[in-house]
Amino acid sequence: MKHVAYAAAFSALALLTGCASQNVSQPTVPLNGTVQTNLKADVKVGEPISGQSSVNILFGVFKLGGDTQFADGVTYGGGEGGFALGLDPVASAKSAAAYKAVKASDADVIVAPRYEVNVQDYFVYKTVNVNVTGKKGTVTSIR
Repeated sequence: MKHVAYAAAFSALALLTGCASQNVSQPTVPLNGTVQTNLKADVKVGEPISGQSSVNILFGVFKLGGDTQFADGVTYGGGEGGFALGLDPVASAKSAAAYKAVKASDADVIVAPRYEVNVQDYFVYKTVNVNVTGKKGTVTSIR
């Protein structure tokens, strides 16, 4: 009986004592690094180019079909975007459309790109269509 009382007292002591965590927030300033170079590129502007991409989204998360090749290193309007986990279907469709336009025309860059985004939202199912138009840009020299 004495062992049961000790076990009960030890169990109660273990349950009543616990861990505590403390979080102290410190306001921070975002770190924005800049790289400066003395390199200048000469870009030859050519004929109009265009590209198109579409993607289907189920429940706002699951991507059904769509493209598998994207232009990398291009940002569309700022930071990470407002979509969870970086899964922004509009940004991926824009990137795929830009890739198709550059690849089909054998360009290096799209000069003055214009994106036409059409989103059809059916609450559970969403279709995103993107068309990009611009001018073909070819880098002729870097000095």
